[in-house]
Amino acid sequence: MTSRTPQLHTGSHDLPVSDALAAFMTGGWATTAPLPDEPPAPDLARFAARRARLAARFPGERLLVPAGELTVRSHDCDHRFRPHSAYAWLTGLTGEDQPGHVLALEPDGEAVLYLRPRPPRDGGGAFYRDRRHGEFWVGRRPDLAEAERRTGLRCAHLDDLDRHRGSGRDAALDTELACALSELRLIKDDWEVDQLQQAVAHTTAGFEDVVRALPAALRHPRGERWIEGVFHLRARAEGNGTGYETIAAAGAHACVLHWTRNDGPLDPRQLLLLDAGVETDALYTADLTRTLPLSGRFSPVQRRVYELVLAAQDAGIAALKPGASFRDFHRACSGVLAEGLADWGVLRVPAREALAADSGLYRRYTLCSSGHMLGLDVHDCARARAEQYLDGVLAEGQVLTVEPGLYLQPDDATLPPELRGIGVRIEDDLVITADGARLMSSALPRTADAVEEWMDGLLAGRP
Repeated sequence: MTSRTPQLHTGSHDLPVSDALAAFMTGGWATTAPLPDEPPAPDLARFAARRARLAARFPGERLLVPAGELTVRSHDCDHRFRPHSAYAWLTGLTGEDQPGHVLALEPDGEAVLYLRPRPPRDGGGAFYRDRRHGEFWVGRRPDLAEAERRTGLRCAHLDDLDRHRGSGRDAALDTELACALSELRLIKDDWEVDQLQQAVAHTTAGFEDVVRALPAALRHPRGERWIEGVFHLRARAEGNGTGYETIAAAGAHACVLHWTRNDGPLDPRQLLLLDAGVETDALYTADLTRTLPLSGRFSPVQRRVYELVLAAQDAGIAALKPGASFRDFHRACSGVLAEGLADWGVLRVPAREALAADSGLYRRYTLCSSGHMLGLDVHDCARARAEQYLDGVLAEGQVLTVEPGLYLQPDDATLPPELRGIGVRIEDDLVITADGARLMSSALPRTADAVEEWMDGLLAGRP
């Protein structure tokens, strides 16, 4: 009886390449048409100015800003790649062909992009054998000359970067550099505000799609997933995808702040909290939330909760203006929520006492902050110093969300039974203007009556 050596590892679906095939693959290719000489954004000078601002913060130093690396999802399958926001902000490069690339700002101020160029067809075989980067597997990449024309940067092969490793500051490792990159992005220019407005418009269309899809979603045993899928279709069709994992939370799931499992059914007696945003191809994302009655009509108790949250949001929006403390709008939202909870008899202490810094008892029912900066990241500029952001003041050109909510847990015995299991959040995106703030998401209704009328029209097929 002959013994057989067991195969210890099972390969993927790749097939071995014979010497004959390898030789055959090196020739017989027609000249490939060059990539179009289109810049990644309308004005390359914009990105040069941003790089100059960053370099001015660290004169005479080498700065490395990586795009990031591919991340394994399972075995040999990677997550879809999205470049790091700081890299995109400095280069305008936002595509899925950027993993591993690094922007270097040299001590003399020159910017060099180190990238993985398109491999030649006449040697090495990477173009058809490299499953992660090969052209036959993941699509065409520019060569160095094409990359230089498209970016306005001097471009070099990624292999040449090794001589810089360990010298200078690396944004992936250096806290001070990461902080500066966040702070430089706090104020948006007109082009960025326009990108965010586009993201809001696409997101509004996605919310309309969801309402039209409610009859089918209500019939499906995992209606939350149906809602998630409907919105994702709009996000991928109009932009790069969603800016964050969609929250489609029905009933008591809405009391989970970041519910993204989205595996529950929809019940027409309950509310749906939809928190979702489309990310544009330039990687700017919207962040909107609406809480919708799945029957098309709020019950009296649902309306009572909704209108308290809306009053809190109105107060928060009214507090937005240049020079105001960033925390002012959160304080305004919190004050309204605490007063309402006290009026309902839910809070066993006066609102003023519950709001005190050494108390915060009202937060049992609301918990999180009432908003955040918005831009390339959904929670944008998060590495900025507290004195520049959380403890700073608002300035014209900043974009942020106002999103108060009440999350009345289904097992909270401090609540009357009729309130348990109701979660409501209303979230809008606003840009700080010279004299206040502009509501970027005004196309989505906010009042309870307007929400019901809007849903009626969409379900009836009216434009």
